[in-house]
Order: sequence, then structure tokens, then C-alpha cells
Amino acid sequence: MNADLIVRAARVENFDSVPAAATATVVAIHDGRIVAVGGDHVLRHWEGNTTEVLDFPGATLTPGLTDAHAHPVWGAIEVGTGLDLGGATTLDEVHLRIARRLADQGPASWVTGFDLDVNVFGGEPDGHSLERRFPGVPISLMTRDAHALVVSPAAVRHIGLTGAETFDDASEIVVGPDGRPTGFVLELQAMELVFAHYPDVPLPVAAQHVGNRLRAFAATGLTGLHALDFTAPSEDVYRSIEENGDLPLRVRCSPLVPADSTRSVWETVATQQGLAGRRWNVAGAKFMLDGTADNGSAWFEHPDVFGQNRRPLWKDMERYREAIRFFTERGIPTVTHAIGDRAVRTALDVIEETGHAASAPHRIEHIESIPDDLLPRFAALGVVAGLQPVHATRMTRADQSDNWSHRIGPQRAAHGWRTRDLLDHGAVVALGSDWPIGIGDPRIALSDAQLRRPVDQPMTAPVQPGQRISAREAYAGMTRAPAVAAGAADQLGRIAPGYLADLTVFARDPLGLTPEEQAGNPVLATIVGGSVLHHTPQEGAP
Repeated sequence: MNADLIVRAARVENFDSVPAAATATVVAIHDGRIVAVGGDHVLRHWEGNTTEVLDFPGATLTPGLTDAHAHPVWGAIEVGTGLDLGGATTLDEVHLRIARRLADQGPASWVTGFDLDVNVFGGEPDGHSLERRFPGVPISLMTRDAHALVVSPAAVRHIGLTGAETFDDASEIVVGPDGRPTGFVLELQAMELVFAHYPDVPLPVAAQHVGNRLRAFAATGLTGLHALDFTAPSEDVYRSIEENGDLPLRVRCSPLVPADSTRSVWETVATQQGLAGRRWNVAGAKFMLDGTADNGSAWFEHPDVFGQNRRPLWKDMERYREAIRFFTERGIPTVTHAIGDRAVRTALDVIEETGHAASAPHRIEHIESIPDDLLPRFAALGVVAGLQPVHATRMTRADQSDNWSHRIGPQRAAHGWRTRDLLDHGAVVALGSDWPIGIGDPRIALSDAQLRRPVDQPMTAPVQPGQRISAREAYAGMTRAPAVAAGAADQLGRIAPGYLADLTVFARDPLGLTPEEQAGNPVLATIVGGSVLHHTPQEGAP
């Protein structure tokens, strides 16, 4: 048997905690799997007349990078059709961008935007300034954490919001002293009332946006991602893309189980397990135990400075326990969004009661601030910790002048995003972006994790610098750890015989670079299942 593909570089790096004694340079691939790893003897043994050989002098082969937390479908559609408010630090700048959008598309159209920094309001957000500046225009702006909308009074009238709406979870149409909606729409069930009125995006357009975004991800080194949602039109989009070719990376989807949902909803999510295409599949269920600290909807042991951040999204905690048990008994792993310390503690308690699903461990995502006593419980219970480095470095400030830090107070802010501490306590820490909420380029997230500041802002003070991790630990968090989280540690996350041939080819060895250099380390190829999906010839190559 000959190899279908042989890849040769200067070194193979698995990011093991103990470096390999000998440096491998050649990987042989047959039928989508790695069959041999070693030196030039592998090339001589496995090369045949039909073998394709890719040479990357000076490059480093690593396991394919996997973003353990992203939202590729709604994110790509939102980014492709909405107004980008990223970097707008004042309300005047937000207004300026809206004015430019209206000039391009006409005043009669909806304006939808994303990545709104709530700090521009200097207090609780509301939509009144939008009416003063753009009277009669329906405007809906998603906050940076994607857990709230700021909508104009024209949008409130168009939708018919009254503030008297009730929801199964802790969602809310916020009202002012006069009892009327302020335009601040909090959490997902309330937000859905607004999304229902957004202009329709045709499926071919949606598929184009998603396909383009996945290709862009592949060009940054990703060979896989965990999509922690499966809302419409996800299935249709994936199938549409695969009608014309392959997805450029693997996508593992976990549908959302809405807060306080009924058993019939759980049954629906359970029946979705196993839906799949060539490179996407549904595996797992996503829960949201609380909201976000920035919006006051996270669940902490003690309220924040405004008396908020003190309750879960699930009103009935016994139903949450029952739901986790329901999926566990059916072999379906769960992912629980838990930001506040009380939410994290509760999720750990419930997992301790139910145990793990047979197919993969349960996960807890975000874990934005936790006390010392929760650190050892992750490893003790076998719970995977999911963290997003860019949330710590780009949504908070070292001087604690940001909204998140101000709300929860200095002590809890000092216990934010405890990546170093969790690793030191033996936890498996899977790193992700939460794209489009965070930056999707994994090289930036990995660099930020090592610096605890934005890699592109050298003058910015680091946030909790004691939580820095090494390059080896960071890259393991996007290779080996996501494989563990997916119950695929014997299939993905390593370059070894028998493993799926998902590889990233970096121009230079990340472990020999500074974090600043890693952020711009060229990706020469990404390979998924033995197929080369992104190949940029090196300078001077034919």
C-alpha cells in the first residue's frame, strides 16, 4: 500500500507537555488518515507512483487547529449583512457609521448592526439617541457579547413591543420609569422577537457568506471548529455548501436547549444527534445557565454594584438538572454556558450528580470569574473548561475601568478568566474565539493567551498577567483539548498513525517565536482528512 499524500517539513510538533526526543519531519497519509510519521525513511517506504508529495522547507507541521467555540452560521450572516460597529468607542462614532450605512442603502431600510460596545452609553443602554438622530428609522444593534440588542423607538413601534412581554427564561424587554420600552432588549428569547422582523436573507446568499467565512478561517490555520448552536438555517446552509464541494474545515454542531424548555424540546434536540454531511455533524447539546456580566444577566453568588447579575436564565433549576440528566442518559454530552461563579458552581454540582455521557465529557464554557474552591473541581470531575482568551484581553482593562470590571467589583475581576490556574489544577482547557463575538483568527487568540493583552497593542497593560500561559499550553488548547472535549482524543489533536489527517502547516515553528511573531506566522497549508484545502506556495517555490 502506498500513501496518497506525503507531507515533509522541517519538523512535526504535537505540543506535548514533554517534547519528543526525536524530531519527525515526514507524515504519510492514506485514505484520510495518518499511516506513518518519522524521517525520510517514511518517504522512501510509502511513496509510490500515485503519491503526491508536498515539501515545505523550514516549515512546521502541527495538528490542525480547532476553535472550540464559534458561531459560524449566524455570525457569518450577521457580519455579511449587518453594520460593523467594532472599534466605535463613542456614541457619535456609532451614529456616524449608521449615517453612512443609511446613505448607502436608503432611509427606508432597516439598519442592523453588531459588535456594539455598551460603554458608549455611559450607563444603561437605550435607543432614544437613535430616534433623535435618525427619526423613524428602524435600527437594531447587537451588543458585543451578543446577548442584547439596542433598538430604536421606530423599531419598537414596528415590532409592537410593549414591555409587558413574558418569557420562559429571564429575558426582558427593559422599560423605563414611564413603563415604556427603553429599546434595551435583553437575552435571547426577547431578542428573537426582534430578529423575526429582520430582512430575510436568501439561502444562496447565506451559504455564500458562511462559505467565505469558513475559507477565511482555514487560511488562518483552522481545520475544525465547534459550532455551539444549530439554529436555522444552519442545516440548509451546510447542505447547500456541500452540494457544490466540501466544507473547508470540520464543523461539530451542538444545538441550543432553550432555558426552561420542555421534554418535547429535548426530544427534538436528541433526534438531531447524528445529522451529518461530509464534514459537519451534530453532536452534543448546548445550555445557557446565565447571560452576561456586562448586561447584568450573569449569575453570581452576590449581586453587582447595580444589584444585578444575581439570577440564572433558567427559572426552574430542577428542570435544568432534569435536562442534563436526560441527555447524559442518552449518551449526549452537554455544553453549559456559565459566566458567573454561582452558575459555574451549579453546573459542576449537576454534572457531579449525573456523571458524564458515554460519548464525550460535559463542558462548561466562559467561566469568567470563579473563586479558588472551584478550580480543582474541573479536573476532579473530568469537566472540560472552555475559555476565550480574547474576551479577557479585549473586553476588559487592567485598570478595571471597563463595564465588566466595574459591575462585578475588583475582587471578582481579579479572578477573571483563570486559564493558568485551571491548567495548574489539572483541568483540560479548550480555547475558542466565540466568533463573531471574539476575533476568529486563532493565531491572535493564542498570542493574547500568552500575553494577557491584545497582541497588536504593545502599550496596553496586561489583564491579570499571572494568568499567562506558555505557547505550548496555548496551542495544546486548540489541538489536543478540543479533541478531548469532542470525545475524539484518539482521532484528532495529534499527528500520529491512525489519527485523522487534519494538519496545519506553519511557515515557522510557533514554539520558537514570540507571541507577536506567532500572530503573523504564515499558514502555508491546511489539510483536512488528507485533502489540501489551503496551500500558499512559499516564496521562490514553483
